[in-house]
Amino acid sequence: MRTIAVAVLVAVLGGCSHEAQVTQPHEASAQVTTNPLYKITTLPALGLSLSRGMAINNQGWVAGWSLPGDGTRQAVLWRDGGITPLGTLGGPSSTVPWPGLNNGGMVVGISQTTDLDPLNEAWSCEAGNFLPVTVPHKICRGFVWENNLMQPLPTLGGTHGFATAVNNLGQVVGWAETPVHDPTCVGVQVLQFRAVLWEPKKGTTQELPPYPGDSTSAATAINDNGQVVGISGDCFVSVGAFSARHAVLWDHGTVAKLPNLGGTTWHTPMAINSAGDVVGFSNPNEPGDAVGDFIARAFLWTKGSATATDLKTLPGDFFSEAFSINARGQVVGISFGGLNGPRAFLYEDGRLKNLNDLVGPGFLDVLLSAQDINDAGQITGRLLDHNTGQTLAFVATPIIGPGAAASPVP
Repeated sequence: MRTIAVAVLVAVLGGCSHEAQVTQPHEASAQVTTNPLYKITTLPALGLSLSRGMAINNQGWVAGWSLPGDGTRQAVLWRDGGITPLGTLGGPSSTVPWPGLNNGGMVVGISQTTDLDPLNEAWSCEAGNFLPVTVPHKICRGFVWENNLMQPLPTLGGTHGFATAVNNLGQVVGWAETPVHDPTCVGVQVLQFRAVLWEPKKGTTQELPPYPGDSTSAATAINDNGQVVGISGDCFVSVGAFSARHAVLWDHGTVAKLPNLGGTTWHTPMAINSAGDVVGFSNPNEPGDAVGDFIARAFLWTKGSATATDLKTLPGDFFSEAFSINARGQVVGISFGGLNGPRAFLYEDGRLKNLNDLVGPGFLDVLLSAQDINDAGQITGRLLDHNTGQTLAFVATPIIGPGAAASPVP
């Protein structure tokens, strides 16, 4: 098998499919509709017309990133028909790499600073391709943005930090380095990192421990009940693979292992809804897993279940990742690795659906990924514009069904 480059959220970051040779694809049926179920709105971009929606709240506001054309990446917020750059922590680039937006308009993400890393680590921000690489490497920190002000989040005594998600109570999660030189780190990574729960309005920082026997941990999502999901494993290169030996749930500080799809690496929860149901991606026990190849498929774990459900892929694909789940249990993500290229999916009523099949036959753009879904059923992600070839952020708003009463798109 061809080794997939190590990066957490391979399809999210690279923006393209990855070739692989496996025995057969894992398929789920799709059905084309002649009656469009979603209206697609393309969102404005900065200079290069390259952008991605990563988070959508119940007001229909979207947070994500865009490229201004000067070699940097900028965190942005779409609202009221316009695009607002959120700025940086002094360095060249910033981004919202996860569904990091709450209903109050608080945005979280990562930004480079002006300071150089004394250990010259690539860290998660650049090693995972979330931000353009700086040489020598600049320090990256998690940020919280609210009321037009971006503020850095503290680390655990180490150099770097990374913020992923925020709930409606203003609790923020992610991971940050400690001062410990961790022997399970490889390559240019030196320092241990641990999952973090920040409460910026209270000024508190809480370390979330790894699963017993593991060295490091990282938090990826939090719901309004304060339940946090993430990964636990080795330090590795600070992203994915062996850092995600276990998918875990922290419930008010107590860590528990979540079921996975049977492999040993890449077990990564991406979202947890108000009911405590979790979605993400996980390697099955198939060739390539033991050496850290990315061969993952989307999963759904329903609270209390002894197993995780393999959501499989769209026809012809080999890989899939689930990124978000709303209060109604609708799941969105990406299916990729086949000749058709990456495609956004919607999972509902026990079926995996190609989102492109739900927008009517006259829609010519390609919905490449679905990154987040709000409780009204509005979806954001990225599409390929058939006229220009540009990759742009979009909002898909339900036309019929329970989500038809969704808030207007930004």
